[in-house]
Amino acid sequence: MKILSENKKAYFNFEILEKFSAGISLLGQEVKSLKNCGTNLNGTYVILKGKNFFWVGAKIPPWQPKNCPQWYKEVRDIKLLLTKPEIKYLIGKSKEKGLVFVPLKLYLKGKWIKLEFAIAKRKKRKEKKEALKRKAIEREVQEELKEYGF
Repeated sequence: MKILSENKKAYFNFEILEKFSAGISLLGQEVKSLKNCGTNLNGTYVILKGKNFFWVGAKIPPWQPKNCPQWYKEVRDIKLLLTKPEIKYLIGKSKEKGLVFVPLKLYLKGKWIKLEFAIAKRKKRKEKKEALKRKAIEREVQEELKEYGF
């Protein structure tokens, strides 16, 4: 499994409740571009339109900019490929207040490009500060243990 892109800020800004993996409906040029240079997952999100889920805000640069078709769009809504039971479950979760769908990583599984996204809850500012303090304390403890040879 080769990771093409990862959203590390999602783990800091959101409390991850459940993870899902979905295929992506891409054009051939987009596949080549993602395999070569990836994309930035920050600022992208997953939404429900009708009975389908879409990955919104993904900017996929053209694979060959000078040889790019005129109709090609860098930013478009990309359909996610999920099973019917997953779609029904996620539709139910989308109606709950305070829950959002956040992309976590884009990866290769065999020859397929997959998007891992999560059902998440936003963290409050206080929770984020506590997490930073906890990390700083753990870092200090690790440095102390290294000094004493543990």
